[in-house]
Amino acid sequence: MEDLFNALWAMLYDHGASAKKEEGTRRYWATLSPEQQRQVFTTISTKLREDKFVQYDPIRAIKENLRKARRQTLSYADYYARYGTTEPHDGWHMENPTGNKVIYVKD
Repeated sequence: MEDLFNALWAMLYDHGASAKKEEGTRRYWATLSPEQQRQVFTTISTKLREDKFVQYDPIRAIKENLRKARRQTLSYADYYARYGTTEPHDGWHMENPTGNKVIYVKD
C-alpha cells in the first residue's frame, strides 16, 4: 500500500499540504487497514477531482474522509440459514440487546 500512500500524498501535497507533515501522515496511514486506505484514497481523490473541499492538513483530511465501519447484524434465522449453526463463526457473535430477541453481530 506504499504506492497508494505515495499517490495520495502527491494529491494532498499539490492541494496544499506541508512537506513537513509527510512522515507523520505516513505513520498515521500505516495504522489504517488496507480496506480503509483504499476507501480514503478513493474518497479524497474523487473530491479533489470534483473540486470539492478537502482539508489542507493531511491527517485531518484522512480522518474526515474515513468512513466508520458499519456494524453488521443478522437475525437468528438468517444467521442459522447462512452458517447452519448457532455457534460463533467468521467474527460473528450472538447478542440479546433487548432481552427478547437474539441477533448476531459482526463488528
